[in-house]
Amino acid sequence: MKMWSVKSRDLSASWVWKDPGGVNGHTLSSKVLGDPLKLELLLNESDQHSGERRYHGSEIQHQLVSPLHPMKLKRRMLRQERRERRTAELIQQNKETDDKMQEAAIERAREFDDTVKGKYSIWRKEYENPNSDSTLKLMRDQIIMARAYATIAKAKNEMVLYDSLIKHSRESQFAIGEATSDVELQPSAFDRAKEMGHILSTAKDQLYDCITIARKLRAMLQSAEGSLNGKKKKSAFLIQLAAKTVTRPMHCIPLLLTTDYYLHGYQDKDFPDKEKLEDPSLYHYAIFSDNVLATSVVVNSTVLHAKEPEKHVFHIVTDKLNFAAMKMWFLVNPPAGAVIQVENVDEFTWLNSSYCPVLRQLESAKMKDYYFKAHQASSITSGADQLKYRNPKYLSMLNHLRFYLPEVYPKLDKILFLDDDIVVQKDLTPLWSVDLQGRVNGAVETCKESFHRFDKYLNFSNPKISENFDPNACGWAFGMNVFDLKDWRKRNITGIYHHWQEMNEERTLWKLGTLPPGLITFYNLTYPLERSWHVLGLGYDPALNQTAIENAAVVHYNGNYKPWLDLAIAKYKSYWSAYVMFDNPYLRLCNVDER
Repeated sequence: MKMWSVKSRDLSASWVWKDPGGVNGHTLSSKVLGDPLKLELLLNESDQHSGERRYHGSEIQHQLVSPLHPMKLKRRMLRQERRERRTAELIQQNKETDDKMQEAAIERAREFDDTVKGKYSIWRKEYENPNSDSTLKLMRDQIIMARAYATIAKAKNEMVLYDSLIKHSRESQFAIGEATSDVELQPSAFDRAKEMGHILSTAKDQLYDCITIARKLRAMLQSAEGSLNGKKKKSAFLIQLAAKTVTRPMHCIPLLLTTDYYLHGYQDKDFPDKEKLEDPSLYHYAIFSDNVLATSVVVNSTVLHAKEPEKHVFHIVTDKLNFAAMKMWFLVNPPAGAVIQVENVDEFTWLNSSYCPVLRQLESAKMKDYYFKAHQASSITSGADQLKYRNPKYLSMLNHLRFYLPEVYPKLDKILFLDDDIVVQKDLTPLWSVDLQGRVNGAVETCKESFHRFDKYLNFSNPKISENFDPNACGWAFGMNVFDLKDWRKRNITGIYHHWQEMNEERTLWKLGTLPPGLITFYNLTYPLERSWHVLGLGYDPALNQTAIENAAVVHYNGNYKPWLDLAIAKYKSYWSAYVMFDNPYLRLCNVDER
């Protein structure tokens, strides 16, 4: 009978020793063979009785080997310790990663901008009934879960399940289409939802793991947020670009008016009733604009609602480029009974860089570099704010002329300042009798709860700001302001404005614009008017209260969505277009219609 020796490490781990006695009565299974420490103990125990054992059920005699060398055992133990340590480290890293992702999600939630914009308004009809779009919402949730499970299925090489999930996702997305409510869904949508439910149930049975699913959904959320931020940047860029672009009709109107002004000799004509221009007993308005059509709407709407139009005087200031067009328009379209004056800001010789800090700053190399530097063109990557403050209006002195009203109108005691993007809906005469209680500026406050307070506009990390102003002070609106010019002169308001404008040469106190320096200049000198005098937001907020708009004396299209642009919010446009002279020959030639 042949005999040979077999080393235990050469045996398959699946082999089972058939001898009922085993080694000293132990049955050697694959578990024992797979564990060198247990095997060694059994072998040592066996050596005490016999160096070898014959198994009669086979032709093989197994020569038991001597115990493993201590060095090999030690190395095995070290390897096992390293594996356990590495496993612990990976578990800890996983936990730390999850903690970081959770912290990041919490931080993003704190910074989330919940401003109501566009079609995401909380006033949408679908929110009136929480169950009105239950099928649509269910299908959208199903698509999200299907994508999550599909990624996991692909990672686990479950390609049949993966293909099925992707197929059902596409079919559900097709069934939804552009629908925004259940009534707009295709007839097959409900069947798609049921089918998707079955495949999701299968995926859950095969793949569900709470931690894996949570991690995948969190990753999808982060990816969606990144994509949304990218789209928001693109949207902001395109809106800013469209807002500062002059449309063809708006370019056409001043061209035709200027041509006729010089062609037909209107430069030699002037407006009647010039003696009323400095009469302090009349109602005086200041409008600074380079937009002929917008200015005409302001004047038309004001005169139409005035009880005594002949007592209303409009002081219009424009720039050299638009002076002829603006004057021509009001010469051929005089408002009934009211007095008109049109001036050119470039003819104000006293308004120069030696007197005006803004002009001096605009002429500086730094400011020119900020606006015109070629190495950093305005683009999507510049950010919405950077692009906003490169708008040409911030370079125009027409925008800053409001701080020089006493110099422009030295004989007047009180004046009502109007922006060119407002519409007047009531008689404004009572504003001249409002008691400002010793304040210089009468304006409607814009703060609600924590919104539109000083800390929104000014840099309170700068001690010059934090030491002089209250961050919770209420902001107010430029656009319809009653100014007491007598008190303005007494308090040297223009000097206060110059002081702060010079301190902000490096733009460290506020960004460009006129509202921040206005808040500073008229700090504690602004009297709050009743809110119905001036309703704002028609140029950016689609969720304004319709009743408040209709009851307002003045509505203001502040924001990018001006009523003369295609960007305009459709439901607000009629308030403005009601005062546009669409039958005017200049408007017809330039294709200005009621769209």
